Amino acid sequence: MSFQLQQLAKLITERSGLDVKVVGDGALSIEKISTIDKANSNHITFLANAKYKKHLVDCSAGAVILAESELDAWQGAALVMSNPYVGFALVAQILDDTPQQSMNIHPSAVVSESAKIAENCSIAANAVIEADAIIEQGVQIGAGCFVGQGTIVKENSRVWPNTTIYHGVDIGKNCIIHANSVIGADGFGYAPQSIDGDQHWIKIPQLGGVTIGDNTEIGSSTTIDRGAIDNTVIGQGVIIDNQIQIGHNVVIGDYTAIAAGTMIAGSTKIGRNVTIGGVCAISGHLTIVDKTFITGRSFIMKDIKEAGIYSSGMPATTNKEWRNNTARYRKLTELFDRVKKLENK
Repeated sequence: MSFQLQQLAKLITERSGLDVKVVGDGALSIEKISTIDKANSNHITFLANAKYKKHLVDCSAGAVILAESELDAWQGAALVMSNPYVGFALVAQILDDTPQQSMNIHPSAVVSESAKIAENCSIAANAVIEADAIIEQGVQIGAGCFVGQGTIVKENSRVWPNTTIYHGVDIGKNCIIHANSVIGADGFGYAPQSIDGDQHWIKIPQLGGVTIGDNTEIGSSTTIDRGAIDNTVIGQGVIIDNQIQIGHNVVIGDYTAIAAGTMIAGSTKIGRNVTIGGVCAISGHLTIVDKTFITGRSFIMKDIKEAGIYSSGMPATTNKEWRNNTARYRKLTELFDRVKKLENK
């Protein structure tokens, strides 16, 4: 698969509306996108960070995606645009060679007679589609997947192998759900009851579902619990990384991004355009406003009512410094009491 440089520019503009200027040979054939140090004459690379500008001197790429301000550092063909990183993303989409499933139902798939399956969709080997499920046009269901009763997977969404989607889940258009994820499992709902001095846990059936908006991507081995009564809701254009836990009745606003390993407890409401770093823990029943940025390893225990950057993770240091700081931290209460006494005097 190859494209002329001028074809790539035209496709970028058609997909995004962005202005792209072709510099040099517009008929140059591009077969692959590559890094600056490994590109050859049939490859296109990109410069999105000025610190890599020095590597253009030895770059063998056929063309480079870069900003107008960096054009002086490159003598060859180029696609010039205001945001080269977005240009890289769009060219990568155009040159994407991820295999597509054949549009048919594999003989080993088990499909309920009451399920509604569009003609041009794909259901791979050993998948199970339960009663009254709806699989719309262009959907790809991977090998070994389970789609529960009454669940809807809308147009052009792709579910990678061994994913489990429980009953009563609504997945929007153009979504991607990566392998081994679980959508719609029971939330962690139990009522405590004391019996003979022991605390027993009485299960609360989780009667809600999960709603996922259009153009959302969910990473592998991520779990999104169903709601206790109302639905758990994931907005449109949300990107969720691998191995994330989202509790019951969580609401995540449009275009929010969540990095790997983060845990969000039940009934928390996260706004639009929020960015959450990796390995964060967010307590339940909180509200986080739009356009908040939470850095990695943060522990959020109360509402965030004002947009900004929030952190609580402790950066790594030498073991000696960490041991000294830990010893001092243990004396913090004693030191506080001493200061209080001095203030009172």
